[in-house]
Amino acid sequence: MKFINFLLIIFITINSPVKADLNQNSINELKEGGKLIFIRHAYAPGGGDPINFDVSKCNTQRNLNDSGRKQADKIGSLFRGNNIYIHKVFSSEWCRCKETALIAFNEFETKKFLNSFFSLKFAQNKNSQIKSFKKFIKSWDGKKNLIFVTHYVFISEILDYAPSSGEIIISDKDLKVIDTIEIEY
Repeated sequence: MKFINFLLIIFITINSPVKADLNQNSINELKEGGKLIFIRHAYAPGGGDPINFDVSKCNTQRNLNDSGRKQADKIGSLFRGNNIYIHKVFSSEWCRCKETALIAFNEFETKKFLNSFFSLKFAQNKNSQIKSFKKFIKSWDGKKNLIFVTHYVFISEILDYAPSSGEIIISDKDLKVIDTIEIEY
């Protein structure tokens, strides 16, 4: 039993600096610029959207709660606190994405191609959204960081990665995942 406790203490001691180093590596990547930064919207309890969902009416949508707002603030603090330059922030038209972008970065522009296609109501938009996004990226100069605040389904389709709420996924222009940073809520 003492040996197991000893190993546990060693693991905890070793694991903490490793995680810090991983975040520092991510921050260094971001400081270099030229990254596509995907952020799944901050925590919004539940899944999908209500039946009466209307993209133009926030009160019909699944939205951030206080934990999600705090998480969005932590996302912004990570970028500000590490002096990471962001050229532009783009958001889905869904209110939970716009609120995440507003709290974290103050300014953003909406792009339809970042919208969710999770529900049957929007599933038919998937291929055109992906095509529009790839066309947009193709015209990007690749020198400055761009942020995309979007949804699980979009990120998983584009990057073949399953993000948590508020998770930051860093990729290159070829949509190859470089690193991820999880932000607790």
